[in-house]
Amino acid sequence: MNEKKNIELDKWDLELDEVLENLKQCQVLNDLTSCSPCSKFFECDLRHDYVKAVYASMSKGSSGGFEF
Repeated sequence: MNEKKNIELDKWDLELDEVLENLKQCQVLNDLTSCSPCSKFFECDLRHDYVKAVYASMSKGSSGGFEF
């Protein structure tokens, strides 16, 4: 049984969704399924923004370690 849950997204999740969409568009434009084979992998601003957005979403903006 798959029920859709109403989940209110916070500002960090919304930012993550936006950055992820930009990253996916770049991959499509470059005919890639991952960032790994891209020649700009280490200096890519989109990928750096994505990593930052993931950490911000996980920590909800607070600094310090993560609890899993």
